[in-house]
This record gives sequence, structure tokens and C-alpha cells, in this order.
Amino acid sequence: MADPIAKALIAFALLASLLLCSHASSDVPFIVAHKKASLNRLKSGAERVSVTIDIFNQGTSTAYDVSLSDDSWPSDAFDVISGSTSKSWERLDAGGILSHTFELEAKSKGVFAGEPAVIKFRVPTKSALQEAYSTPILPLDVLSDRPPEKKFEWAKRLLAKYGSLISVISIMVLFVYLVASPSKSSAKGSKKKR
Repeated sequence: MADPIAKALIAFALLASLLLCSHASSDVPFIVAHKKASLNRLKSGAERVSVTIDIFNQGTSTAYDVSLSDDSWPSDAFDVISGSTSKSWERLDAGGILSHTFELEAKSKGVFAGEPAVIKFRVPTKSALQEAYSTPILPLDVLSDRPPEKKFEWAKRLLAKYGSLISVISIMVLFVYLVASPSKSSAKGSKKKR
């Protein structure tokens, strides 16, 4: 009899300690970072990469001494045009967001897949710096030969965007026209034969 009771008490103690540990560890910052890059072709033939990194604190406490480093852009392939690939902030409050943007100019042609950016921060209860990583970017086809835009490409985009609206309006106009126009068969039937 004592054996099932002892097992139940041990299971209860394990469950209680698990709940206490999870509650104690939930009072920390939880950093989530999203990295995105877009290509902008200039008229001169050069291509620029605009990079934005958004850092979110999804945790319940403040992160201190937050630093961002994105060293995945090799200097032989890209020049920094505006901003810098690293940045630091004093703090990131719980539920807060930080954003950093910089622009690069491509020097060489090819497909580039960047690595995640590294975010380091300090938690008051721990002496060592904590690390978080951003999402990686999709591969960029830098300075690629793109086919020229076709003559009626704008019409296709408009049709794709507003096609259903144009269809509905066309059906309504056709319906109003049919209802409002006199019928030819009723006009013949109203004439009397003499």
C-alpha cells in the first residue's frame, strides 16, 4: 500500500519542482530577431542591398547591453554605403522592439546567401553574455541578368490585382443594360396587324 502512495508523492514532487523551475526561468528576456534583405537595381547598372534587422524581446524582463553584429557580408563582394553592420543599444524592455537598417552596394555578380546576425545581450541574473540569432535571408541573386520587362507587363499586373473587381462590375453593367433596354420581341408583339 505504501508503494503506490510513495510513487504518487514522488510524481507530485517532480511536477511541483518542474512548475517552479519553469516559472523561475520565465522571468528572462527572450530575443527573437528577423533579418530581411531586398535588392534595388540602380539606373547606372549597380545594385544595392537594403538590409533590415528587427529585434523583439518576447520575454518578461529587460535585456541590457544589447549588441547586433552582422558580419556575413564579405568586403570583397559588398561595400557598406550607409549605416553599419553592427549596432548597440543600452537596453531592450520586455515587449519592446529595436530595428537597424544598413545599405550595401554589390561589387560582384553571383548568388549570395547570408548567415544569421548575432545578437548579444546581458541578463542581470547571469554573468555571461547571452546570444541569439536572427533568421537567415533567402539567397540573393546579385547583379543577375534579368529579362527586360515586357510591353504589357503593367496590364497583366493590373488584371491580376483588379480582375475580379472588373468581372463583377462588367456583369452588373450587362445586367442593367439588359433590364433597361426594350425587348425586340415585345415591340413586335405590340404592333397590330391590319
